[in-house]
Amino acid sequence: MKKVILVADDSPTIRKFVSFSLAAKGFKIISATDGMEALEKLPNYSIDLIITDLNMPNVDGFELIRSVRENKNYEDIPIIILSSLGSEKDIERGLSIGANSYLVKPFDPKKINYEVSKYIS
Repeated sequence: MKKVILVADDSPTIRKFVSFSLAAKGFKIISATDGMEALEKLPNYSIDLIITDLNMPNVDGFELIRSVRENKNYEDIPIIILSSLGSEKDIERGLSIGANSYLVKPFDPKKINYEVSKYIS
């Protein structure tokens, strides 16, 4: 059974790039254009990992992470932030609200594959 990764990013280019990179490794990818769509898709799939941007319309990545961590059904899903916000403060905030890893854009596909492999294989 393929592991399922939910990718939430408002940039179609980033979604395609991440999806292509991870699908090539055998993962099933579910895409969401923002945190709200990601939260709507969570109950419909057995999600093994979430990759999220922080700056998104409607529900941003911080709110998405908070919502996932507060829900007993999803609280253990590993979350990787993939954001252009790369300051110490942003990274600290992202990890403190419950993300497992933090990657800064632009990123190397090898790096994202490595981070994913730490949580699921």
